[in-house]
Amino acid sequence: MAPAFQLPSRARQVLLCLAADWQAPHGQLFRCARAAGAADWEVVGEAMPVSLGRAGLAWGRGLQPAPADGMPLKHEGDGRAPAGVFALSALFGYAAADSTVARAASLPYLAATRDLKCIDDPASAHYNRIVDQSAVARPDWASCEDMLRGDERYAVGAIVAHNPAPAMAGAGSCIFLHVWAAPGVPTAGCTAMALADMSAIADWLDARAAPLLVQLPRVEYERYRVAWGLPALAT
Repeated sequence: MAPAFQLPSRARQVLLCLAADWQAPHGQLFRCARAAGAADWEVVGEAMPVSLGRAGLAWGRGLQPAPADGMPLKHEGDGRAPAGVFALSALFGYAAADSTVARAASLPYLAATRDLKCIDDPASAHYNRIVDQSAVARPDWASCEDMLRGDERYAVGAIVAHNPAPAMAGAGSCIFLHVWAAPGVPTAGCTAMALADMSAIADWLDARAAPLLVQLPRVEYERYRVAWGLPALAT
């Protein structure tokens, strides 16, 4: 049984990502919104196809405690995307900090540079943080993610607050919403989609609405939907 939990009342935007089961490397993502003070959610637009981790899903470290149900827990390098409820804390992309895109963003925006790195080394004091390596006096990591890539996968994206500070070493790092390599190609643990869909989500997200990512296998969504106050989808 899952510990008691409900979506925060301040949350008025939810990205609801559902997979067929724990092993599925693909899913569907729905944008859901509710008015201030309202309990009922409305689905905005059409469902978006997404790619998930190559090994499916595992319970992550988010807003809700992971149920003690025998399902796997997310850890570094497992190839699984995190299941659970997570804040969406910032946007990032290749557009410059003074660009129209950046100025229009409601969430904080990180402009990718050659020095912007996400640290995925569990032994580093900067584990699961995005840092400007030029500002770090003594880099202590053996591996990291380049936020400025040679492809369009990080052209626009959102940071999923999985394993937030203080990060637990080895519990998983650098979890994003981002552009997929190609339709149907799974990820190392992120949630990826078409560039047009990722751009639409970035435009839609509103910091004032305390946006969340809710990512679950469908059986877990049905199990916890009412108790957690999750958006209901028409069947």
